[in-house]
Amino acid sequence: MKRVYVKEEWCLGCHLCEYNCAFANSGLKDMAFALKGKPIFPRIHVEGDGRITFAVSCRHCEDPLCLKSCIAGAIYLDGGVVRIRRQKCVGCLTCVLVCPYGALAPAEDGIMQKCELCLENACGAPACVTGCPNRAIVYEEEGAGT
Repeated sequence: MKRVYVKEEWCLGCHLCEYNCAFANSGLKDMAFALKGKPIFPRIHVEGDGRITFAVSCRHCEDPLCLKSCIAGAIYLDGGVVRIRRQKCVGCLTCVLVCPYGALAPAEDGIMQKCELCLENACGAPACVTGCPNRAIVYEEEGAGT
């Protein structure tokens, strides 16, 4: 299964992946209208200490701890993609506590969100990948680019 991988040695820490993700999942057609002057809630997050930066997103684990711990049954596997049924999520944050990668975060409404590989927004590839100016984020089969 294709997944999002980050090449931290190429990450500039520019946060464009976050903006592209937030825009792709906003449902709006104009990026400035969707994001300007508003807090963003991307499904990918840039972390780092200033010397090394990297993007953190869901790894779509084969045996996801977030799914096992979800008290509401909101997290499920869909063809290898770990997804969230927003209408079932109660915002308890248990999934945030158990995810070893820090890939889940609450959306503006408090409901959990995470990378779902842009399956719902018809980008063709995850928006973080297409928006990365340095190609530090790739969407490929495991081991394909190494």
